[in-house]
Amino acid sequence: MSRLIFALLLGSAWCLQAAVASADEIIRQVQDRYNSARTLSVQFTENYSLLGHPRSPETGTLTLRKQGKMRWDYTRPAGKLFISDGKTIYLYTAGDNRVEKVPLKDTEDMRAPLAFLLGKLDMKKEFRDFTVSEGEGGSWLKAVAKNDRVPYKTVEMQIGSNGSVRQLKVAGRDGSLLTYAFGDEKLNPPVADNVFRFTIPPGAQVVDAVEFRSETQN
Repeated sequence: MSRLIFALLLGSAWCLQAAVASADEIIRQVQDRYNSARTLSVQFTENYSLLGHPRSPETGTLTLRKQGKMRWDYTRPAGKLFISDGKTIYLYTAGDNRVEKVPLKDTEDMRAPLAFLLGKLDMKKEFRDFTVSEGEGGSWLKAVAKNDRVPYKTVEMQIGSNGSVRQLKVAGRDGSLLTYAFGDEKLNPPVADNVFRFTIPPGAQVVDAVEFRSETQN
């Protein structure tokens, strides 16, 4: 019996080591893929729910460029635009001609961390407790945020065999769940710098999101 128990313990330890090694390998693949890229373009489908109440799916194109520059062009809903120039984030909705403006460092928007895919991505610096599970279409890598001051608590990524992120699930501390499905990824497409410059449309209402939050909290 003691030999059987020893064998089971040894087998469990080996499986744990294999799981850790596979997590390390997946992390290396993802970091090698995106840290070596300067620009990226990908089609996305975005789903968001808060406390189990889903919002209608949204679709569009995400364009990234080092350092921290990003542009989300939404086709559904048409006219919605989310831009980071590396310092400031602008969210524009054409339906009500409204612009929300917030410094990148102060944003709580869970789209913002994706800008750093093309920064110096260091997943072990930002996350802990990595686990891996296999699924159709790629391995799922799950991790817990190290910093409890960020708006998200866990992140799950479906990773393809080439290290590409195919799906992403971000669980917020407020009970929200933000998910993305990505397709037609292009690494290092030509992207002009002015793509990430935002010009406020004539007559648009401009809201400073940081000041707005402060007012509502007082």
